[in-house]
Formats: sequence, structure tokens, C-alpha cells
Amino acid sequence: MLEASQWFTEQWTADGSAFSLKIKQKLHEEQSDFQFLEIYETEGFGNLMVIDGCVMLTSRDNFFYHEMMSHPALFTHPDPKKVWIIGGGDCGTLKEVLKHPGVEEVVQIDIDERVTRLAERYFPELCASNDDPRAQLKFIDGIKWVKDAAPDSVDLIIVDSTDPVGPAEGLFSEAFYRDCYNCLTANGMVIQQSESALYHLRLLGEMRGAMSAAGFGDLQTLFFPQCVYPSGWWSATIAGKAELSTFREQDAANKVFDTVYYNSDIHKASLAQPEFFKKAMKTQ
Repeated sequence: MLEASQWFTEQWTADGSAFSLKIKQKLHEEQSDFQFLEIYETEGFGNLMVIDGCVMLTSRDNFFYHEMMSHPALFTHPDPKKVWIIGGGDCGTLKEVLKHPGVEEVVQIDIDERVTRLAERYFPELCASNDDPRAQLKFIDGIKWVKDAAPDSVDLIIVDSTDPVGPAEGLFSEAFYRDCYNCLTANGMVIQQSESALYHLRLLGEMRGAMSAAGFGDLQTLFFPQCVYPSGWWSATIAGKAELSTFREQDAANKVFDTVYYNSDIHKASLAQPEFFKKAMKTQ
């Protein structure tokens, strides 16, 4: 909500907390066919995108999320050639994936084209690679796309979704993960944003359980800071058809592109599990 003092505040009622950003002006708002979209100019975080009242990204700190949603999985897969991004309409993850010269094809499937069009206008730095010949942008139902896909279609699926409500709810189900499993190649994997381990531990455990039930034999949850998201501490979970023990550490250390946050040391550190997380996952 936007208060009279011109602060945008997202309240997390269940956890008795909130996060605020001081606003210079509202740049845009609209109701798309799927969700309510708002763009603000903030004093300290650049532009801010809000969907259905929830902070999606800011210019200042989106690199944490986009880099950690892409590079850890890409450097864990032995040889990723084909990548699908389910969601990701702001195109920041797409830009990061396309930094990998070995990737031959990236298909981004987001149901709401308006997110991408607003990103092109208000976050052009995230859309700098949209015209890369390896990239395809499709504005259709990602759940149906995966369900209809043939076996051995893709090496890596990145699920860059909003919270598990509304259009994204089905992306956190066992049925969806099973469809992912069926269309992945032998060493294929899926990575999905898995919310905050501090605020959403139960959801994270249920998500990991659904991935295992869908057939994935190995899971890794990685942690990273994200100050504009609930608790300021976020996670992503990788599910692999094969063992996730092939981190190409030397390739990551000698990467041929720039990042702001990610490197081989961050990769390894992000996989360290807090004690409370270990205990909670044993009970799932």
C-alpha cells in the first residue's frame, strides 16, 4: 500500500512485519488479464515493480535473485544447451542465462505479456538480451507448455515465479514437477524460487517433498540475501534427475562474463544449511 507519507509498504501480516520503500512518484499502474501491476520510482532503490500488492523487483537489488536463479544451476548441469524459463517476465533471469556461451536456446514462457512490456519500459537494463537470436519469448501458460512437452526436450527448467497464489499456484504442485521430470533430459534439472526459509519453512518443505514424490532423486536448496522480499533472506531449490554433484567449480571460477554477486565461492557458500533447516527437512 502507498501511505500518505509516500512510502510503499508491503505488510506480512502472518509474521508481524513489513518492508517499506520511500517513493518519489508512481510511474504506472494497470490491471492486466491476470494481475494488478504497479511501477514506482523510489528514492533509494531505483524503479520498483509491484504485482498484486507484492514487491517483485527493484533496480537496485534484483541482481541477487536473477544471478542465483540462473548461474548455480547452469554451473551444476554438466552441459546445459536448452533452457526454459517459466515465468520470469521481467527478463532479468533470461539476461543472466544468455551470458553462458554454451547455451544454445532459451525459451521464456510467461502467461502475462504486460509484465515484459513494462520491464522493457521501466527496467530496460534487464531486457538488454531480449533480441539475442538464442532467445524466444512466449506469452502462454507455462504449466500447459511443460505438460505438453515431449520427453528429452530440455536440459534445465528455471521456474521464476511469483508467490504460490493466483497464476503461480500450480507451479508448486507435484503434478507440475512430474511433468518437468518427464520432459527433462537424463541429466536434467529444475530450479525454482522457494521463498524464505525463515518465514515459509513449511512451504519449502512441502515443495521439496513434492519434488521428491515426482521422481527427482537429488535436491539442493541454496540461500541468498534479498532485502526487498519477506525476511530479507531468500532461497531457491534445485531438483535433479541425476545426482547434483557435478558443480563445475573451475568453469565458475573462470567464467567469461561479469556478475555482481555470484562467483564460485558464493555458489559453495549458498549451499550451507542452517541447523534449523536440516532438522526441519528430516521431519518432512
